Amino acid sequence: MKEAQIKQAYEAAKARYAEIGVDTEAALKQLANVSLSLHCWQTDDVTGFENPDGQLSGGIQATGNYPGKARNIDEVRKDIEKVKTLLPGNHRLSLHAIYGDFGGQKVDRDQIEPKHFQSWIDWAKANNMKLDFNSTSFSHPKSGDQSLSSRDKGIRDFWIEHTIRSRKIAEEMGKQLGSKACHNLWIHDGSKDLTVDRYLYRSLLKDSLDKIFAVKCPNVKDGVESKVFGVGLESYTVGSHEFYMGYAVKNNLMCTLDMGHFHPTEETYDKISSLLLFTPEILLHVSRPVRWDSDHVVILNDSVQLLAQEIVWANALDKTNIGLDYFDASINRIGAYVIGSRATQKAFLQALLTPISKLRDYEANGKFFQRLAVLEEAKSMPWNAVYDYFCYINNVPVAEEYIAEVEKYEKEVTSKR
Repeated sequence: MKEAQIKQAYEAAKARYAEIGVDTEAALKQLANVSLSLHCWQTDDVTGFENPDGQLSGGIQATGNYPGKARNIDEVRKDIEKVKTLLPGNHRLSLHAIYGDFGGQKVDRDQIEPKHFQSWIDWAKANNMKLDFNSTSFSHPKSGDQSLSSRDKGIRDFWIEHTIRSRKIAEEMGKQLGSKACHNLWIHDGSKDLTVDRYLYRSLLKDSLDKIFAVKCPNVKDGVESKVFGVGLESYTVGSHEFYMGYAVKNNLMCTLDMGHFHPTEETYDKISSLLLFTPEILLHVSRPVRWDSDHVVILNDSVQLLAQEIVWANALDKTNIGLDYFDASINRIGAYVIGSRATQKAFLQALLTPISKLRDYEANGKFFQRLAVLEEAKSMPWNAVYDYFCYINNVPVAEEYIAEVEKYEKEVTSKR
């Protein structure tokens, strides 16, 4: 798209938005501060570097086998660096514990240390990125159906130690990079069929969490993530939403809301205002479930738009940590990153461009026809011209121009793997 065309379209959009009381320049400044935490596991289908040929287990699954996935730490970093050139704004990177720089050595998960992630910290500094972290309880000989909730004390102790060490790694990331690292705790624990000792497993999980969070990490924001079910664990999930919501509220932690971790007809956005009244912040995993937690690439659908609206309209951007969480191995992985990241940004921009003051006045005065009319008209406002301009001023490809960049990278890099 030509420079003159981009600018002309933006100026027209700016004037149109001004007519309804919206300042596009202010919206762009706010959008520039919305950092997404990119998920490293999209590069290699959640393989990691412990055992590159290992199969996923523990209620998690990646589907597809598109050529060119990253095979080692250098290729993961190279792919992330490419993605950065195609996204406007400054963003973070979220790492799982299995992505350590282990130097080809076998390091079990209860032995990981900050030194195994120092090269990631150095890389992040060089690439102007901040880091977030996730403990990894799945795909391990000691995973089984339960980890932190296992009846076996030895198993529980193993995963308690792993999670404490993961939080200490996040602490070092936050300290060195000058930005608190989000540490997310998700476990797959559950049962495939009917369970009679539900209370027991949840009490064991609570005890494990108490031990984990007794270790203070001032440079970490801790999140606990619920789920309805996992593959092979359909009948019972120990870490349900009610469990973690209660635990987070009691212990002043973040609830992690993954858009794929609830019932298919249950929208995530409606939980935000309730949680923010009782917890300091929230952590989001933006994803696209199709009938189940299938982690499809995020698109600009109703669920993502509603999510962004609720956060912006609740003035909660500074209390919300936005992470992406999908791993589609059926299409070009770099392209998947860009589609999902841009879709998320577009949703937040649309919310920022809504005349919320006017809408609040209508609502307060019972003018519900007017409220609905403005909400509907906002959908066809020229927000896309504002997003194109955002890409332009950030020196990244505008509109569909990124397709050619992804194709070029595939031809020159990923197709040769």
